[in-house]
Amino acid sequence: MENIIFGIRPVIEAIETGKEIEKIYLKQGSDGELFHQLTRLIKQRNIFTQWVPVERLNRFTQKNHQGVVALCAAIELADFETTIENIIQSTENPLVVILDGVTDVRNFGAIARSAECAGAQAVIMPAKGAAPVNADAVKTSCGALNIIPVCRVPNLKTAIFYLKSAGFQIIAATEKAEKLYYDINYIKPTALIMGSEDTGISRTNIELCDEQVKIPICGKINSLNVSAAASILMFEAVKQKQKNNI
Repeated sequence: MENIIFGIRPVIEAIETGKEIEKIYLKQGSDGELFHQLTRLIKQRNIFTQWVPVERLNRFTQKNHQGVVALCAAIELADFETTIENIIQSTENPLVVILDGVTDVRNFGAIARSAECAGAQAVIMPAKGAAPVNADAVKTSCGALNIIPVCRVPNLKTAIFYLKSAGFQIIAATEKAEKLYYDINYIKPTALIMGSEDTGISRTNIELCDEQVKIPICGKINSLNVSAAASILMFEAVKQKQKNNI
């Protein structure tokens, strides 16, 4: 399988040399000084981990994995705070997209493609409970993931607070909203939050939003695919900016 590293020492070396680690699987019940060195390093670097039975690790490789398998990101992830600071300094009317619980690789890739086409400056997603940044995502994005910065954050709530303090309005896309998406001003600094299709945006995060908007549905199916919905909102921002010559 592509983009995996296995074995305790190889994974430690990968982390210490700055390799972009998507997720680390650890065998349940593992012990030993070198293993504890690895877990301390994982905690320091805030890398998402999952403890699993050895059978799960054996699906990745039949070689001696020593109870550790790391999945590497297919792109270089961007530091969240540095990215936002750079955006503020270089863009008067920035647009970023926050993905809350979007786990499908194809949806993630499609949203990244639309975001890049719409001139958005970043895609922000949680370290846990998000689609993997793998080769399939890059392919679905038609290479957009190699262009637009992608930030993984330990906590979306904290990231939203940071964006609000930086002057961004936070707009949630939800079918429960009363306002329609085109009744909002997207010209000022904006962060769009898109949630998973089954559960939507978490209550904690939606309570932090400045606005909630919905897309009017005229057919019998009462919702859109999340990537289609994200495109509609992002290109409303494009339309408003072009109308105002921004």
